[in-house]
Amino acid sequence: MSDINIKNKKASFQYEFLEKYIAGIQLLGTEIKSIRLGKASLVDSFCSFDNHELYAKMYIGEYSHGGYVNHDPRRERKLLLSRRELDKLEKKVQNVGLTIIPLRMFLNDKGYAKLEIALCRGKKVADKRQSIKEKETLREIDRAMKSRY
Repeated sequence: MSDINIKNKKASFQYEFLEKYIAGIQLLGTEIKSIRLGKASLVDSFCSFDNHELYAKMYIGEYSHGGYVNHDPRRERKLLLSRRELDKLEKKVQNVGLTIIPLRMFLNDKGYAKLEIALCRGKKVADKRQSIKEKETLREIDRAMKSRY
């Protein structure tokens, strides 16, 4: 089994994570083949509710051997969560300033594609500055430790 782990690297810089969930994804045959080849991206992806169901808008590249049955790379894909989790998330998203963002896509032990999503609040400019400052101090500490040895 190939180790697929596609991350949304910008998410931690732009959002503050409140709760995380693991959701299944309803995919077509050519989509899972593309994911196994690593042709997916979570940049600029988001989740939204439609008729009490959660959908993720993300990019999964076309499968090279798909032919005329290939999928639309930017179509909405239904996320599979329990009804209790869906109701809880839908209620919280109606609060102003909260959104659901995909963080990472991976294949579980059985080979199924899963999506780690998070209920998020957007960071303010000051929070982003604080994140940058923390990263720089960790980098400086790491450099100092490497130069000693």
